Amino acid sequence: MRYTAVFDTNILISALLSTKSNPFRSLALAKIGKIESITCQEILDEFAEKLIVKFKFSQEMTQAAVEEVAGFSRLVKISTTLKVVEADPDDDMVIECAVVGNTTHIVTGDKHLLSIARYGSIEIVNATDFIALSNMT
Repeated sequence: MRYTAVFDTNILISALLSTKSNPFRSLALAKIGKIESITCQEILDEFAEKLIVKFKFSQEMTQAAVEEVAGFSRLVKISTTLKVVEADPDDDMVIECAVVGNTTHIVTGDKHLLSIARYGSIEIVNATDFIALSNMT
């Protein structure tokens, strides 16, 4: 079975900031083609915003990071109409991206998403669990 995954913004940021982390290892699997990364413009926009506002990245560094993720990911278009995560509606885009992209997993560190655990056939896991799963295939 080939896994497909949506990587939440916190995973993208963690992977960028620490090359020895499980988020980094998760994205590396996508870069080498072992799994398929699915994303949407809304996730890429949130990623860019957090890099600039919270981590004080320059526009150039931010653009390079976003382009890298976009380069190894399949981009899907979402309607932003799905309403699932009442505690944090911003997380709805991650689930909708996974649904539209027909993914097997959402990889996240977000407690609101992790508490859902599964949406339809999509498993919601942290990076450590995703690495363990993907190493079994």
